[in-house]
Amino acid sequence: MLKRGLLLTGAITLSVLLTGCFQGEQSMEEMDPPEDAVAVDNLEEATQEEGTEEVDQDVNENSSETVARQLYLIDSNGMVASQIVELPNLESKEVATQVLEHLVEGGPITPLLPNGFRAVLPAGTEILGLNLQEDGTMIVDVSSEFEDYEADDELKIIEAMTHTLTQFENVDKIQLRINGYPQSEMPVNGTPIGDGYSRVNGINLINTDNLDIINSKAVTMYYPAEHNENRYYVPVTQYVEGENEEIFRSIVQAMIDGPGFNTNIKHVFNTHTLLTNTPSLESGVLELVFNKEILKDMEKSMISDEVMETLVRTLTEQQAVEAVQIKVEDVEQLVNENGEVYSEPVTNQTFMSIEKL
Repeated sequence: MLKRGLLLTGAITLSVLLTGCFQGEQSMEEMDPPEDAVAVDNLEEATQEEGTEEVDQDVNENSSETVARQLYLIDSNGMVASQIVELPNLESKEVATQVLEHLVEGGPITPLLPNGFRAVLPAGTEILGLNLQEDGTMIVDVSSEFEDYEADDELKIIEAMTHTLTQFENVDKIQLRINGYPQSEMPVNGTPIGDGYSRVNGINLINTDNLDIINSKAVTMYYPAEHNENRYYVPVTQYVEGENEEIFRSIVQAMIDGPGFNTNIKHVFNTHTLLTNTPSLESGVLELVFNKEILKDMEKSMISDEVMETLVRTLTEQQAVEAVQIKVEDVEQLVNENGEVYSEPVTNQTFMSIEKL
């Protein structure tokens, strides 16, 4: 399972009440749950692709009427990306059911849809039940309306469901049932899902026709995108080659090159940007040394906020990387676009406030 970053020490803490059985209005008691099925009241943390939300075990009577949730939707360019949306703070604690219901076209998400985004699940889809297994598999039972989607949307649907539910720390993957019947493949285009679907399967996967998949590693990279005034980051899974610390050089080079297939994703790096030293990792801090072409303003030693965020979001997804130290040849101190000095290695927490909607 891909590493999940730490989140939201600043503007807002996402607090979710995850006790009970994560079941919707229709119980899964009519089905025969596996013997290892467990209730989900032991969920301790809820993790986003870009961060982590805290989970409170007790009901807070003074909690706000709404709470920020992370939903994976489809943007105007057909890419799956997360958006933070304020949803009712349910006393019933049916949080997982709630977030899935807000992925349904024409459902409660309609008046809340961020600029340029659309829902992913077919109209009329009902969430019949959710059941978390001891191995971290969330069984998702949906109604037959789920089957009414276009083939081109199939991967987007399973990716969005998977990433929305695996934001919760104890959920590692999902398995699909339709009206109680287990599914070995998606119903329209036959995508295999019999073993479950997890973040390891990737998201917005780039074409890999000319790559040696066996000797490569799948890495999810984050690229900034905009639609009108809505700024967000798109996760894209790419395969890169390399071993040990050389894998970091391959990841950085892939980001400099950009995904190359989507005009909605911003290319934030100067194409002449180069790593001048082999990346080094020590005590969780990854050090990268670049030439001056990475700078937005050489005179001020200023690095673009988007460049820094793209690097840190992506590289801290790697299991061993807790923070990133960016250095530039012949530059004593780097500053951000506000003139603030980067005096310490940068963690994911630096950027994990609510994205602009």
